[in-house]
Amino acid sequence: MFDPAPPTETSEPAAPRRVSGARLMLIAAVAILLGALMIKHDLSGDSGPPPRPVPAAAQPSASSSPAAEGVSAMKRSAPVRIKIPRIKVDAPFVGLGLNSSGVLDVPPAGNPNLAGWYEDGVAPGSRGNALVLGHVDTMTGPAVFWGLGSLKSGDTVEISRADGSVAKFAIDSVEAFPKDDFPDERVYGKTRDAQLRLITCGGTYDRKAKDYKDNVVVFAHLLPPE
Repeated sequence: MFDPAPPTETSEPAAPRRVSGARLMLIAAVAILLGALMIKHDLSGDSGPPPRPVPAAAQPSASSSPAAEGVSAMKRSAPVRIKIPRIKVDAPFVGLGLNSSGVLDVPPAGNPNLAGWYEDGVAPGSRGNALVLGHVDTMTGPAVFWGLGSLKSGDTVEISRADGSVAKFAIDSVEAFPKDDFPDERVYGKTRDAQLRLITCGGTYDRKAKDYKDNVVVFAHLLPPE
């Protein structure tokens, strides 16, 4: 159901050769990560479902963000911490790689306050499309990206990086997509500027499948340094 092709820029490491083509195909990896492994506990009976994004007009393309025109991308540096002030997220990063089957590893389930970054992909702040994933809940309750669906256009995301710099992003839109009708190219496609995608599960919880029916995606672009 997924067929994403995250961007790979010349300044970024090449994707592992076992993944076909010059552009990494993370379909199965993201499907597993965001489908089965991000849903550890049905919270509909206690905390209620996670927040749903407010419907917004779809962006026509992921290739560029008009608001980011003229903003210089940053040199590659690994992310170390993510802060989303509006929903009180303040969490460290763990690097994610591919296992021997070519499937993306997942953040440790024992720590709900942990964000994952595909470290062979684009670094947040660098030119291209950086992917950040987080659990929506675990067996113990809401997790790091529980409140993602309540974010709105104009909210900010701050990512501290290993070189001491901070990449600050402005949110363009927050949208929910059915897992069986996911807009792969729009979410994972190449971008000419520095963009960010935050991804988790959301929507209605299917008790039979033990899974949420949607993925929540935050689209954001890099802001100029302050």
